Amino acid sequence: MDIDDLREILRKKNARQSTDSVKELWKNIDAQNNLTTREKLEKLLELSRRVKKEDREQTGERMKQPGRGAVNPPFLVMENRYRLEGRYGQIPLSLGLNIPGQVLAILARDEDFQPLSLSGAVFVDLETTGLAGGTGTIPFLIGLAFLEQDSLRIVQYFLNDLASEGLMLEELRQLLEEKKFTSVISYNGKGFDLPLLETRFTLNRLRFSLGELPHLDFLFTARHLWKHKYESCRLCELALNHLGASRSEDIPSEEIPWRYFQYLRSGDFSLVEPILYHNQEDLLSLYGVVVAGAVLVYRTLSEQEVELEGAELLGVGKILEKAGQVEKSVTFYEKALERELPGPLSSSVKKNLARYFKREKLWDKSVALWQNLLETGEDLECFRQLAIYYEHHRKDPEEALKYALDGLSLSQGRDLKYEQDFRRRVDRLNQKIQRLSQRLEDSRDLKKEAE
Repeated sequence: MDIDDLREILRKKNARQSTDSVKELWKNIDAQNNLTTREKLEKLLELSRRVKKEDREQTGERMKQPGRGAVNPPFLVMENRYRLEGRYGQIPLSLGLNIPGQVLAILARDEDFQPLSLSGAVFVDLETTGLAGGTGTIPFLIGLAFLEQDSLRIVQYFLNDLASEGLMLEELRQLLEEKKFTSVISYNGKGFDLPLLETRFTLNRLRFSLGELPHLDFLFTARHLWKHKYESCRLCELALNHLGASRSEDIPSEEIPWRYFQYLRSGDFSLVEPILYHNQEDLLSLYGVVVAGAVLVYRTLSEQEVELEGAELLGVGKILEKAGQVEKSVTFYEKALERELPGPLSSSVKKNLARYFKREKLWDKSVALWQNLLETGEDLECFRQLAIYYEHHRKDPEEALKYALDGLSLSQGRDLKYEQDFRRRVDRLNQKIQRLSQRLEDSRDLKKEAE
């Protein structure tokens, strides 16, 4: 064992001890139920700063910037470039240049994307001191990815000193002004990342230009496309299962805040290195799944030969329906039914299609689907809809009564709402049949009298 090996062993030992101490500190603070999550994090930060100051005063040591031997700057800016000839999993990075604005508008449900492309988009992902939001949550790592010349460029802004947040955001603002991005892409960014960034910019009296741009939050799109194909639509899981990327879930998200606070206290950069990797991989994964989703929608719309599973065809249909292209979505729902879908999912699609065809007065298609659903004998709505069809459209109360009676029999003791509906329907249909029978009898009597 040489001296470098010994140093590495000691470094890891110290890191474990530091990590354990912060975990214990957080455990003690977390036990104080009278504090909010934000107040707990602020208290942890204040204690960490105090201990850090005391450690420096006692040892006389100066915090070093990793790999340089100088005092830490207030923030770090790190960059990586990935040439477009490369791949992320199975996705060629260059595919992002070929996504038309029409497809982006469908994915985002926003017509402002029509004239745009991914070449002007910025992908955003944050790592923060907590998930509660509000003024007590600080994004200590801001990751951006964007296409530039022949590369996918990733820029990460890492905050070394919380008091210098304004300086870091000013640096970020200058990059945003320089690049003049035309759209924003995120994963749950509408609900968290962008509102948080806007709050931080506002508190530091800076203009937040990203808030003015069209925004594609791909989390919702991904769920529509793949929630029936994969167990999870977490970004990491989609990168592994759909893109075939080699990334792993490097650290649990709940560890990120206390790792950062421990870094502020100890200066041990090894604590936050996994966070930097995690953030960079999330940006690559986001780029990859957006491109994969866009290519999927583009190829299906252009009727290119693509062999898709029923779940993916269903996902494309959902995307089109949410974008207002209902007629096109119906085509994909019908195609999905031709492929294999799980029983409950297949029934749900059939019901939705049957209702659509009923609204469009395409009675044959609607009735065929309701009749098909009768085979399971489990869905009471199909009996109700067939009773409605034969009573009001075909004017055949006797046929309608058959479905109403079957529905009543199945609903008793199972669903009170349907049971009451079928009882009223059976009573009304019996009265109609009696009136029709009386009219028919009266007609026969008149005919005999006339003879």
